[in-house]
Amino acid sequence: MRRTIPALLLATTLALTACGGAEQASTGGLEKPVIKVGALPIPDAAALYIARSKGYFKEEGLTVEPITIQGGAVALPQIKSGALDISHTNYVSTFLAAGRGEKIKVVGDLYGAAPNTFDLMVAKDSPIKAVADLKGKTILVNTLNNIGTLAVTSTLKSAGVAPGEVKFIEKPFPDMGNALAAGQADAAWLTEPFITATQVQPGLRVLADTMTGPTAGLPIAAWMATGEWVAKNPKTLAAFQRAIGKAQKLAAGDRTVVDAIIPTYSKIDQAAVTKIALGTFPTDLDPARLQRVADLMLEFGYLKQPLDVKTLLVSPTG
Repeated sequence: MRRTIPALLLATTLALTACGGAEQASTGGLEKPVIKVGALPIPDAAALYIARSKGYFKEEGLTVEPITIQGGAVALPQIKSGALDISHTNYVSTFLAAGRGEKIKVVGDLYGAAPNTFDLMVAKDSPIKAVADLKGKTILVNTLNNIGTLAVTSTLKSAGVAPGEVKFIEKPFPDMGNALAAGQADAAWLTEPFITATQVQPGLRVLADTMTGPTAGLPIAAWMATGEWVAKNPKTLAAFQRAIGKAQKLAAGDRTVVDAIIPTYSKIDQAAVTKIALGTFPTDLDPARLQRVADLMLEFGYLKQPLDVKTLLVSPTG
């Protein structure tokens, strides 16, 4: 039985890590030794905080200031304005931007789907028993025309329900449980830690895992920057990629490290963090894997023409 998890709170502003020593700075020659990195206060971003706590950024002569953001879509204007240098984003937001002609680059893979990390949920006493029952119903997602609606639409198609046969409503994850309990919608698309929390209070149950079949193991989140920033700061980017890459490998191979760091920035209870389902922490930028997202977006009309994701990737140079 899963335990209750307190509501997810915004991560508090974290103290800046000291810059690297004079020797590091002189040999590194970073164009921008202090950078601001946007991150959502959810499990996806674990590697960023692992890298800070382990001193990986400091080893590169780099100071990283994490800035809490509330979604990949809102991060785009912040990196374009220079308020952020690099940001946590989801692939759908990034590929939508690229499809509009935005000069966006993916500089690191961050998080992938795993079983029961992104579920459709309904109230425990709901008459809805199968995905097919959602025809004509209302579904809550955190952001319209994004990863949630894409995953749900794919799941609906597998059950014989067309996209136009449901209505999507935007609602923040923390508010979805109460909205369902109040009858404001029929189902909600949730991720962890909200899946675990809402099965206890206010009392929801899983209807379907939206990351199965065509969406099994779907790439979810990435690190992005503007093409201009990448061109102007190649050494800084390489330093970030080396540090985050070390942390990502640690996260991929040792869940206890992830469990220890998540409460420091997400406020998920330490005792409860081990109960949530986690996705995967990819350790390379695999074009074939990421192309699946763009192809699915094309299938469901998110993109008007094919997108070759290889043109967006900036892989680590060592």
